[in-house]
Amino acid sequence: MNFRSAKVYVFNVPVDMRRGYDGLFGLVRSEFDVLSGALFLFISQDRKRAKCLFWDGTGLNVWQKRMEHGRFADIFTRREVSLNELKLFFEGSREVVKRLSPQDLSNQFSA
Repeated sequence: MNFRSAKVYVFNVPVDMRRGYDGLFGLVRSEFDVLSGALFLFISQDRKRAKCLFWDGTGLNVWQKRMEHGRFADIFTRREVSLNELKLFFEGSREVVKRLSPQDLSNQFSA
């Protein structure tokens, strides 16, 4: 699997994070070839949980993270993000939060 050239699609509506492999697959399979190597980012309504679904050539994988403090950036209006942005998104980068989250969330992080 070559992640360097993979596309990352953002599911543009909040998702119930109780969904697993099959549920997430079902959300995107009518619009995309999930087995193409693309990554699919799903975010919960409260933006405290996120999952990324992808095919690695042998099976479906899910990365997931629950934020204990703060929230993920509101990127529901984005159709795609770069691999670097996905990495920063999951790392909870302060720069991503400042750039993509509402202004009132950026001051919750101490220097």
